Amino acid sequence: MSVLFGLVAGALGVVSIVCWILVLIKMFTHEGPLYGILGIICSIYALIWGWMNADRYNIRNIVTIWTVAAIGGLVLNLLIAPMFN
Repeated sequence: MSVLFGLVAGALGVVSIVCWILVLIKMFTHEGPLYGILGIICSIYALIWGWMNADRYNIRNIVTIWTVAAIGGLVLNLLIAPMFN
């Protein structure tokens, strides 16, 4: 059972990374390299920036999926998976 949770958590991690990269692309193209580098260093900044500019750059779906994947991964890794170890 813990293997299943590990696979799901890994898949959610991959989804989070893909969404992060998509938001970084928007940051680099619209805000410049300084904000893009800051988004690389601190991914939570990129997530907050994405939510603040979701409607302006039409990325609401991306940041919604990213948020759900990040919260789902945290719940699986921190709360549910330790119960089965």
